[in-house]
Amino acid sequence: MAIVQALPPTADGRRRLGLSSPAHGGAVGEIAVSTPQDVTAAVAAARAAQREWATRSPRERAAILRGAIEILIARQDEVVETIRAETGKPRIEALTIEVLPSCDFLNYWSARAPKDLADKKERLHGYLRPMKKLLMHYRPLGVVGVITPWNAPFVLSMNPVVQALLAGNAVLLKPSEVTPHAGAWVVRILHEAGVPEEVLQLVHGDGETGAALVAADVDKISFTGSVATGKKIAQACARRLIPCTLELGGKDAMIVCADADVERAAEGAVYLSMFNSGQVCLSVERIYVVDSVADEFIRLVQEKARSLTYGAEGKDVGPLFWDRQLDIVTRQVEDAKSRGATLLVGGGSETASGLFFAPTVAVDVTHDMELMREETFGPVAAIARVADEEEAIRLANDSPYGLGGSVFTKDKAKAVRIAKRLDTGSVVHNDAAVIYGVPEAPFGGRKLSGLGQVNGRDALRGFTHAQPILLDRWQLSTERNWYPYTEKSVRTIEATLKYGFGTALARRLMR
Repeated sequence: MAIVQALPPTADGRRRLGLSSPAHGGAVGEIAVSTPQDVTAAVAAARAAQREWATRSPRERAAILRGAIEILIARQDEVVETIRAETGKPRIEALTIEVLPSCDFLNYWSARAPKDLADKKERLHGYLRPMKKLLMHYRPLGVVGVITPWNAPFVLSMNPVVQALLAGNAVLLKPSEVTPHAGAWVVRILHEAGVPEEVLQLVHGDGETGAALVAADVDKISFTGSVATGKKIAQACARRLIPCTLELGGKDAMIVCADADVERAAEGAVYLSMFNSGQVCLSVERIYVVDSVADEFIRLVQEKARSLTYGAEGKDVGPLFWDRQLDIVTRQVEDAKSRGATLLVGGGSETASGLFFAPTVAVDVTHDMELMREETFGPVAAIARVADEEEAIRLANDSPYGLGGSVFTKDKAKAVRIAKRLDTGSVVHNDAAVIYGVPEAPFGGRKLSGLGQVNGRDALRGFTHAQPILLDRWQLSTERNWYPYTEKSVRTIEATLKYGFGTALARRLMR
């Protein structure tokens, strides 16, 4: 069953893509693919419209975007219905993963914008302080291209789009061709809230459209997706010397310490590796459990995983959202079995009524297996015993990915010590994945997991150019170090060096 299929072209020659449900295989709509010419025209219109949008104060822009919250709440059933039609995820996951955090992001960033984007006076140090004043101004970049994935198509579109708009940019959004209508809801809701149509535009399509957007006259690309595509985008942006933010794949490790609450750790291992059918960049994909608690932990994980329901009548684990992903998960599990892994639960797929892969628990896994090396993006809990926490840290860091990680222990100080040694963008204590939903926390990966960060205190400013404006305090007719050079000029600089930096006390006062 193919989720995306080519259809006969439109009357004007545009490619058409038909979409099928991963849950039951039925048709769920189609899109006409935006051509490179469409993208070029949309960018030109966005650039013209952005000028007026940028003249509005951050407070005015925030008021418009804040109004989208009530619209989203009023239309949440329609949004959820679209998300579920394209992904098959359970209603509770559409609400908790997509709608709830989108409301929170709208509310949070709208509140932050007037403060974070306002002109700011910066205190100067030392000998400059009596002569100059520094004002920081945050100028919008211009036109931002946002390319988003299929695993959380609504929230992963809403968050960067809202940040870029609040910063005064125009935005072109290209959602995944697998979930185009879920992404389109972001544009529809923000337009209804009052964002001008040409300030926020939608372009549809696959990799061809994405490449056209990256090559167009945009000023930044915000991308969430695969490592392979992320590298291509980085190269294209480098050629044009424009910034990009790349949130890519993950292979997050969960460390279960000897003093962990084993019941909570087991509950977390099952949920955090299988919610959203395991299709979350921050999913727990590798579990390292200290041997002294491993037997009990594995027994509980097996028990809890067996209780999950999936398939056409299941309520817990939905289908994989793309047929290509089913092939990847199946291949990795089969490779692990062939190399000595033991499957305690699941391990198979059921595609007669949809792209369902059984919740799976694998033990006796090693790093020579694809299941422990490559991103799985499926409902699989892969568990390895380790002698102690030192071995767990070593194995957790033995990965080309570095997005997130988690540490389960009753000792907060230990959690911090271990976290500081993990080569990851973030670490969570006694939980995982939730970090993206904490807007105060900068979010981004290391190694193959990405470039740059989203969220955090500087998130909105990341869609601006920080322009320092240095002001003259006294408006003197000349400066002492300007032409013509005189002996007095030399003595003045020498005195500054002697009395400003010649003693420890002077240096302290100059800071």
